[in-house]
Amino acid sequence: MGRPASSALFHSRAGQFVREAGFGLPAWNGSVSAPSLWHAVPADGGTGARQRLAGRPLAADLLPDTAVVGHGGHVSVGGVDLLDLVAEVGTPVFVFDEVHLRRRCRQARDGFGPGTAYAAKAFLCRAMARLVHEEGLAIDVSTGGELTVALRAGVPADRLVLHGNNKSEAELTEALRAGVGRIVVDSFDEIERLEQLVPAFLREHRPSVLLRVNPGVAPDTHAYVSTGQTDSKFGFSIPSGAAAEALGRLRRPGSPVHLVGVHTHIGSQVMELSALRAAIDAVAGLVAPFDLEELCIGGGLGVAYVSGEAAPSIAEWAELVRAACRAAGLPGTLGVTAEPGRAIAATAGMTLYRIGTIKELSGIRRYVSVDGGMSDNVRPALYGSRYEAFLPRAGDAVRPLTATIVGKHCESGDVIVRDARLPADVEVGDVVATPVTGAYGYAMASNYNKVPRPPVVFVSGGDYQVVVRRETYDDVLRLDA
Repeated sequence: MGRPASSALFHSRAGQFVREAGFGLPAWNGSVSAPSLWHAVPADGGTGARQRLAGRPLAADLLPDTAVVGHGGHVSVGGVDLLDLVAEVGTPVFVFDEVHLRRRCRQARDGFGPGTAYAAKAFLCRAMARLVHEEGLAIDVSTGGELTVALRAGVPADRLVLHGNNKSEAELTEALRAGVGRIVVDSFDEIERLEQLVPAFLREHRPSVLLRVNPGVAPDTHAYVSTGQTDSKFGFSIPSGAAAEALGRLRRPGSPVHLVGVHTHIGSQVMELSALRAAIDAVAGLVAPFDLEELCIGGGLGVAYVSGEAAPSIAEWAELVRAACRAAGLPGTLGVTAEPGRAIAATAGMTLYRIGTIKELSGIRRYVSVDGGMSDNVRPALYGSRYEAFLPRAGDAVRPLTATIVGKHCESGDVIVRDARLPADVEVGDVVATPVTGAYGYAMASNYNKVPRPPVVFVSGGDYQVVVRRETYDDVLRLDA
């Protein structure tokens, strides 16, 4: 049980916004917080916008839906004061807005229909799997571990989609035994494994499969998360003819699997959707001759991580996909599905740390060291990803101070936020928050330097629930022989 925020300080209808003329993002419309507390981002975005916004309070669109600033500047999410929360559960901690998660799941379901699957790789635990299932989404799992978590959360196997470019025989066997709803076939080697394994599991129906195809389209994103270009470990290439060959093989008489459709995914953190149109055009030429039930366009929809960025909404993404399918001449009877992950989880979550050291290097840089680091957010080191920061005790404060927020690990690259903006009175002992860490924060966390992983907390209705407990040193040692 958690400590609820005082009703005198926090407006219970958080997340309701109005749009102001000349701005592309929402401004606060709560009854106790003035609109000036969260500043909207000019619609032009870009570097110029980021420079104009430097030092201002954090933009509202980077926070979970129910985030509120109360009198005195304290920030609450889900009706829970963040400082009260860390007083009880400690730092570092991942905090997720349950209302935000559920709203994004519903938006995805409404946009693409009941066949839409949440991409578990973004963030998964049993509580998340149950939440996603309750909101009507299937779940895309890519390993035996993710499959096990979903099944043990009580998600029916027929609501699971198994991905992976190198599924082991053991993973395929478990999927067949459980009766997963879709297996996404990724290679000729996998087709051979299925041809050998499936006869032992055949009951009334052959397992349903999607063929993952590679359209030869490279989106404007980081090379490490671009997957649709010709040189990729994923899928069957359309330009080379491998995709057509695989389709023919899976459709031949006597095939032990039931080919229901085609899957494609061009990459992650995609902000410009024109590449998606090109991918759909490429896939349309492949699937047109076949009577298929489903086209899955994967996930990859980007989110804003820093002030000045803007990303399409899930609804806008869905409408663009539908329009592109119509323009490509795909039949209206073809079911079009998607697999959003980041777009559901990212902005719902934030990470809270406590500052332990502030080091001034005169004329060079100010370092603010916290009690976490690259073991709970490796994205800055891996991709050069950028984040914002704020103090939960001063959510409405201007942030004129420039500092680089770093972790406690023995790496110079252990940087969480380079050139972060913070209030001038930041000090040792303060709690600092980095928003938009709900996707690929906890999911990619490690025990580097033998640091225990943080807990995960869901907040809602003025209370909180620890859905993943904090690791202990005994947990870190438990596998040692």
